[in-house]
Amino acid sequence: MKYTNFKMKNYKEVSDKISILYGDTKVLDKGFVKIVDVMGNDSSIVESARVSYSKGTKTKRKDDKLINYLLTNKHWTPFEMVVFKFHVKLPIFVARQWMRHRAGTFNEISARYSEMENQFYIPELTRMQKQSSENKQGSGEQLDYEYKKLCNSIIKRTCESSFKEYETLLKLGLSRELSRIVLPVNLYTEFYWKVDLRNLFNFISLRSDNHAQYEIKQYSDVILDKIKHFVPVAFESYINNKNKM
Repeated sequence: MKYTNFKMKNYKEVSDKISILYGDTKVLDKGFVKIVDVMGNDSSIVESARVSYSKGTKTKRKDDKLINYLLTNKHWTPFEMVVFKFHVKLPIFVARQWMRHRAGTFNEISARYSEMENQFYIPELTRMQKQSSENKQGSGEQLDYEYKKLCNSIIKRTCESSFKEYETLLKLGLSRELSRIVLPVNLYTEFYWKVDLRNLFNFISLRSDNHAQYEIKQYSDVILDKIKHFVPVAFESYINNKNKM
């Protein structure tokens, strides 16, 4: 893995930087996002673009301008030269939204091969909202406090009950692939996701939008914050132009 976009002065600084960039970043109550590997950086974008007319890297200033030009004019192919691999732990219903993008390569933990852990996403009370009156697929105003507590209790009770039934089915000898069907979609799963920067920017533009569901937005925001250390010029150009994309 390359660390060409920042300078290191000593071993401790290197260690701290690696911990920040490649360590787990907590998301929601039990989830996380972790960068596993990176191929390429801002220079990879520039080199790919310039090879089209047989000219190599020039000055940094011109390179930065070129990246901005490519992004603002939607010349996306050079951005595909940068590839990220993430390890993500998230609720199943968030994973299903994520995979709808059909961008990149996924490898998810299999409940056919492994017994699932007793880990469920329980929304905070502030997340307990009414159905939006304007958006058929979104949340709206806050529930009354007593209803928030009741909803929280029902969700917790349902998770505890379903996991006990799951364990009972396993003990009775039912196969893992059938026992799992009693588990709700707020159960935590994990996957590896390999994706190029072009498709990653597209994912973030949709999932960090204020209209995106709260839970997947938390993951998208963390990813955006992480990748800025590897492609700072492309990141800045994206931030400055995301409303035009």
